[in-house]
Amino acid sequence: MGCSSCATGKDGQPRGCKSNGTCGTDGCNKLTVFDWLSNMSLPNGQAPFDCVEVRFKNSRKEFFRNSEGLSLAIGDVVATQAKSGHDIGTVTLTGELVKIQMKKKKVDPTDDALPKIYRKATEKDIDIWISSREREEAIKKRSREIAISLNLQMKLSDVEFQGDGSKATFYYTAEDRVDFRQLIKDMAKAFGIRIEMRQIGYRQEAQRLGGVGSCGRELCCSTWLTDFRSVSTAAARYQQLALNPQKLAGQCGKLKCCLNFELDMYLEALKDFPSSDTKLLTEKGIAFCQKVDIFKETLWFAYRGDVSNWHALKKEQVLEIVELNKKEQKIESLEAYAVVDEALDEKLVFENVVGQDSLTRFDAPKRKKNKKRKGGKGRRNRNPKNKVGNGK
Repeated sequence: MGCSSCATGKDGQPRGCKSNGTCGTDGCNKLTVFDWLSNMSLPNGQAPFDCVEVRFKNSRKEFFRNSEGLSLAIGDVVATQAKSGHDIGTVTLTGELVKIQMKKKKVDPTDDALPKIYRKATEKDIDIWISSREREEAIKKRSREIAISLNLQMKLSDVEFQGDGSKATFYYTAEDRVDFRQLIKDMAKAFGIRIEMRQIGYRQEAQRLGGVGSCGRELCCSTWLTDFRSVSTAAARYQQLALNPQKLAGQCGKLKCCLNFELDMYLEALKDFPSSDTKLLTEKGIAFCQKVDIFKETLWFAYRGDVSNWHALKKEQVLEIVELNKKEQKIESLEAYAVVDEALDEKLVFENVVGQDSLTRFDAPKRKKNKKRKGGKGRRNRNPKNKVGNGK
């Protein structure tokens, strides 16, 4: 998050824009779309596309029709149509790219029921919007306490206020169906607003809240990933990964979405690759596959009863032996085909990355201090009578 509103304060503490990656300056890059047509003019006679993309809290985006013909740009705060009242959001995309995004999200641009943009937000609208956003954390904490007192098996993960402050949407996750009718009554009485409950999945929860993954970067679902594809353990098997749930699961508790990123490449490499349960018939006995390296195109085999000694074979060699076995022919031994692993002498390209040939004061070894020896040997005699020239 590198926008100016997310910078640190005077005391060194993170100031933050309280938008969780959805700043008006669009510098946080949370599910943003680069407008590569912004510097291009439209052909003569073509009217600009009358729909815009507006982003609300976290990753919620919707499309609105600019029926008033307002001059809008990315980053403008606008008042949009809602089921009751109005909502406040930030324009994230305008022009012809909105048509492509609507086609991707399967939204009909000619639909008359598409909500409209009322106006650009005034100072009064923004003040009400900011004051409502500041109430969200306190209301979320209080609503969790009410849910716990009612013994409801659900987790309230996020609260989103409508722009006019008249309505709040509570996002929750639950394993089973939850009867929250009494919860809505208690929260409406405590907060004095209209309540809407919306159940989301665990992946959608991680997308809304965000976080840092095991790779050290922000979660893909909260930065650029817009669709959730099903991930199975077969993806881990194809990539020769250990089926460890603690390492394969993400912050949402489900399998990591990045398991699908390189799956197509592995499937392409495995098309003409021998199976991991391949058996080779030799004069010394049957050899079983112990290990497979897809990109090195190498397989390791060991004889039955001698699992400690592995023999590395190339993919072409294994396919050749399999064809001979199909013709009921056995090879003499694996040793005749085994590949010797030769260590490659790699030259050091960056031997001195810093660019300093001589040792600096930080690299100089520390000198050991001479410790005082105990006892009389080598110890300085401080008795003035024993000084030289005393006559004794």
